[in-house]
Amino acid sequence: MAIESYKPPGLGHNGGPPLDPDASWRVFCWRKAHKKAWKSPPREVVLRRLARAEELGMTYKDYTLEIMERGRYL
Repeated sequence: MAIESYKPPGLGHNGGPPLDPDASWRVFCWRKAHKKAWKSPPREVVLRRLARAEELGMTYKDYTLEIMERGRYL
């Protein structure tokens, strides 16, 4: 390793090698999928989900998570 290209690790880094060299790609894919999953649905869908969540005593976010996890409506 050339001395001029050496860059010291940042704060909190233990100086060891990265444990998973493909982690950055997976993080990129996960963030893209997360953004797509939480894309705002049409207003009518949001209002219908909000009303149903209130009937069940849940928050909108919890209700939406259940829909995404199970793939069906409660």
